[in-house]
Amino acid sequence: MVKIVALVGTNSENSTNRQLLQYMKAHFANQAELELLEINHLPLFDKPADKKVPEVVRQMALTIESADGVVISTPEYDHAIPAALLNALNWLSYGIYPFVDKPVMIIGASYGTLGSSRAQAHLRQVLDAPELKARIMPSSEFLLSHSLQAFDENNELIDQDMVTQLEGLFEDFLVFMQITSQLGHAHSVNQKLAESVSWENR
Repeated sequence: MVKIVALVGTNSENSTNRQLLQYMKAHFANQAELELLEINHLPLFDKPADKKVPEVVRQMALTIESADGVVISTPEYDHAIPAALLNALNWLSYGIYPFVDKPVMIIGASYGTLGSSRAQAHLRQVLDAPELKARIMPSSEFLLSHSLQAFDENNELIDQDMVTQLEGLFEDFLVFMQITSQLGHAHSVNQKLAESVSWENR
């Protein structure tokens, strides 16, 4: 079965983005194995003097590398992704490169009406950085607005149109992962390019 890392893009203890990923894990259990990955236990990125990546980050990178794809659910803070998510991506591009050519699907939930649209655009920009260079599924925004009212007591999405949209996008992501698996001819070069970007000069 396809293995997907579901990255919770916030360090908030009570997040509808975590709730959305938990819903997806149950809803798509017959199509893929989703493993939720938290970022709330990562240290603050500070370019360590010994240049060693913390073991907790290294284990996270190994989990991502072994997955067929990654789904990231992000809230929106001031038109951008949370600092905690950017911190995680900083670590995951410091001497380790699990996102290079990795298929990624971006989704998001927010309390307001826009459903994290600008944060998702920001995340696409970050993931396209040369040290990350993920393969982001195009034309695939899933914007869950008014997310505090979006789930019932069984953690099921109430709006059936949203369910249908998410199901369609997830089917597309399964196809996208299959296509991406055949596009690895330049992976070694992309890996070297990522490694050539030095954090020490920043």
